[in-house]
Amino acid sequence: MVPCTITTVAMDLDLELIRQKLAAVQSEHRDLDDVIERLSDHPPVDQLRIQRLKKRKLLLKDQIAQLESLLLPDIIA
Repeated sequence: MVPCTITTVAMDLDLELIRQKLAAVQSEHRDLDDVIERLSDHPPVDQLRIQRLKKRKLLLKDQIAQLESLLLPDIIA
């Protein structure tokens, strides 16, 4: 059993904050997907707006990958 120290409690809180942020970013990413699909289906299509939303979606994808990597333990080879 791991002793409960200030460091382990802080690490647990940090991991929980990362999980919450990850969930929020994933939700926004899904929402953007829906918005882009709806905008594309209904003319007139605002290509500039869709392009900006897609760029935001890519940034969110990068954030998701970054947050997921923080949650994975380091593997010592």
